[in-house]
Amino acid sequence: MSIAGEDGDLAETIAAEGWAVVPGFAESGMIAELRAECRRFAANGGLRAAAVGSGAGRQTRRDIRTDEIRWLEDAEATPAQRRCLARFEALRQALNREMQLGLFEFECHFSRYAPGARYRKHLDQFHGDERRRLSCVLYLNEDWARDDGGELRLHLDAAASGKIQDVLPVGGTLVLFLSEHFAHEVLPANRERLSLAGWFRTRG
Repeated sequence: MSIAGEDGDLAETIAAEGWAVVPGFAESGMIAELRAECRRFAANGGLRAAAVGSGAGRQTRRDIRTDEIRWLEDAEATPAQRRCLARFEALRQALNREMQLGLFEFECHFSRYAPGARYRKHLDQFHGDERRRLSCVLYLNEDWARDDGGELRLHLDAAASGKIQDVLPVGGTLVLFLSEHFAHEVLPANRERLSLAGWFRTRG
């Protein structure tokens, strides 16, 4: 598994492999607060069915993905969300400094998968829109075990050789990968699965 530590090491790993896993990217207190916020949104009807595609082609496709989401907005950010966004801003600056990726902004949303929900194999970069450069998933789950399922499956070879990497959604773990290079999917879990899914974007 491609595991990185500090932001400089992370940049080296992404430059070499195109993807990385960072255990303990966010401290447990922040993760617990974000997890509680996501569950409150779910309980109060603040999440909506996720869609696929962009622009006029955007649509809800339950045959492709069955998670529920809520976008984070700066104007409405809670203290925990602001701390999390500040951590991603520091990471953006480090990656630009080390890799000259031209990352301009970060967008993200809460994502809740009910037991059995999934997201079939896909790419994060939209057709004709190359602004999404680096995909990020920060897990908010507590005491996740292998038997719980819900892995993120990265397809590491575009030639369809079958080479994959499965990552358990352990709370505090961050997964990053180049949006245009790696198809991926979310496998069904046996329990509720929570995360923040986001993208570092360029100006276009």
